[in-house]
Amino acid sequence: MTRGQESTAAGIPAGVRALGVAAIVFLTLPLIGLALRTPWDQVSTLLTEPLVLRALRLSLVASLASLALASVLGVPLAWLLARTDFPGRRLVRALAVLPMVLPPVVGGVALLLALGRRGLFGQVLFAATGWALPFTTPGVIVAETFVAMPFLVVTVEAGLRALDPRFEEAAATLGASRWTVLRTVTLPLIAPSLTAGMALCWARALGEFGATITFAGNLPGRTQTMPLAVYLELESNPAAAYLLSILLLVVSIAVLVGMRDRYLGSP
Repeated sequence: MTRGQESTAAGIPAGVRALGVAAIVFLTLPLIGLALRTPWDQVSTLLTEPLVLRALRLSLVASLASLALASVLGVPLAWLLARTDFPGRRLVRALAVLPMVLPPVVGGVALLLALGRRGLFGQVLFAATGWALPFTTPGVIVAETFVAMPFLVVTVEAGLRALDPRFEEAAATLGASRWTVLRTVTLPLIAPSLTAGMALCWARALGEFGATITFAGNLPGRTQTMPLAVYLELESNPAAAYLLSILLLVVSIAVLVGMRDRYLGSP
């Protein structure tokens, strides 16, 4: 801690510091409890259980596919929100970030009403192809994308808004096409924001529970991701549930620590 930081800390009232410490204890105590109850001596055995392996594999595949889909759709959306002015832009932005505050179960219900076999679009899809999204692995990907994409959109839009447009204007003045400017100027300059948004999006997709179980169900090997496996294993195999929880916790902490400079600034 630097001298300036020590001076700032010394100026904080004792009551505020005590409440801050209480908040730290409140937030970390459940995590400590989880770490202490995890059967570390059984890690190698639990990680080879078929249910755990299936949940891990499906979680990785679905979350990475969700990240790819969110990137393809979310980056252009962030671009539109940051660089264009069109009627209803504020409403579109509100709708784009709504899943961040919407209860995930409500999001799952909304997906069912839109993409379910009898949904607004789902019934058209089923009538045309005989294929339905709910209770399938693609359904898991769709649910995770719906919940996680706003994290990517918000982060990339903020990066685009913070970008000095004079760099792009200079490249255009020198004769670069729009795609060249995008590839050689814009994307490299917003790379930190894009990376942070993708990491947060992936971590959120990996930990998604409510929308997934509502829209895709909890079918082992098909739609049962790690969070759903934790919920199921708590009743029959708590040790496996604790281990899966620790894995999700480690991933979340790694992402937040790695991206801390993007939302807190330099420490």
